Amino acid sequence: MLKVKTFVFNPFQVNAYALYNETGECILIDPACNSANEWLTLEKFLTENKLKTLAFYNTHGHVDHVAGNSIVHEKLNIPLGIHRDALPFLSEAPRTGALFGFNITNTVEPGIYLADGDIVRVGNYELKILHTPGHAAGSICFYAPEDNFVIVGDVLFKGSIGRTDLPTGDYDTLIASINDKLMTLDDNVRVLCGHGPETTIGKERNSNPFLV
Repeated sequence: MLKVKTFVFNPFQVNAYALYNETGECILIDPACNSANEWLTLEKFLTENKLKTLAFYNTHGHVDHVAGNSIVHEKLNIPLGIHRDALPFLSEAPRTGALFGFNITNTVEPGIYLADGDIVRVGNYELKILHTPGHAAGSICFYAPEDNFVIVGDVLFKGSIGRTDLPTGDYDTLIASINDKLMTLDDNVRVLCGHGPETTIGKERNSNPFLV
């Protein structure tokens, strides 16, 4: 079973995820720690559980989600994975971050590029990449069919969807992404969001006002 540990980091309350298996292999998704104390929280968890972190990934390039890229890359010396369409956000991260009080010292160049249908592995476990633009160019979700969850970034929330009024956002594209890539999953699939509580595909299919 692929285990999931959730952290809540930075003033935007980003859900950061550590995914790890029984052999101690681990990946991080949106490790958005942007202070020394937040990094120490993540480091303590990785150390106490004797985890070998293989890589870290961004669901999309908005500054609140990439705010931990520099410190994670520096401390763990592991590659960053992202969709190519999100690259412009990375190059702007130090400047954009300064506007919101984030200390982003440099731009981390990706070592892994992900596209729709690609597979990310944690030992014998697989996560399928779903390309889901609309909230931001290059948004991707990580679907774990064996463990029945999907990490969606800011594409879908409990009772809501991602905002589309920021650069590269588009409402129709987002709704199409959700319907084509997420609503095709089973009702009992857990939806682990970029902010706030988790939900399920079934709950959102039946009650999300943007989708019913």
